[in-house]
Amino acid sequence: MGGLVAAAGVAGVGTAWWTSRSRTESANADSDARLDAASEALWRLSFDTPDGKTLAMSTLRGKPLLVNFWATWCPPCVEELPLIDYFYQENKDKNWQVLGLAVDQPSAVSKWLQAKPLSFPVGMAGFGGTELSKSLGNLAGSLPFSAVFSATGALLQRKVGKLTPGDLALWVQLK
Repeated sequence: MGGLVAAAGVAGVGTAWWTSRSRTESANADSDARLDAASEALWRLSFDTPDGKTLAMSTLRGKPLLVNFWATWCPPCVEELPLIDYFYQENKDKNWQVLGLAVDQPSAVSKWLQAKPLSFPVGMAGFGGTELSKSLGNLAGSLPFSAVFSATGALLQRKVGKLTPGDLALWVQLK
């Protein structure tokens, strides 16, 4: 009798696990499809730059791209920008691109960049940049947020929070 109870218990746990696994796989597939759609939508966008020009995302397709969402009022954002700038300078000849998307006021970004210029392009995402970052998997809309795209435009990696040299070392190996 004890064996029968144990077998029934194992069967019940197995069924619950299988049902949960199927739901998780379905949710992951839905999430992947949403991220793919958001990635494709990103490539159709254009951003104003602090110097008044327009930067079309389509011009950045074809090489690996690190996109960093940041703001002048975000301490970890401004702390990581020199690291990202160094990454860009070290890897631009290896076909890596970097784009900073400022979730901020244009005047604040222009003033900040005058004091601390960056080597990579900056686009003005404005406060709508929070929603854009959410569509790419930044569920809380936190800053800083970084996303890495392949040369084909596929979203490869993302991170909420301040980047580390280790993050960048791993990402540079992606293509």
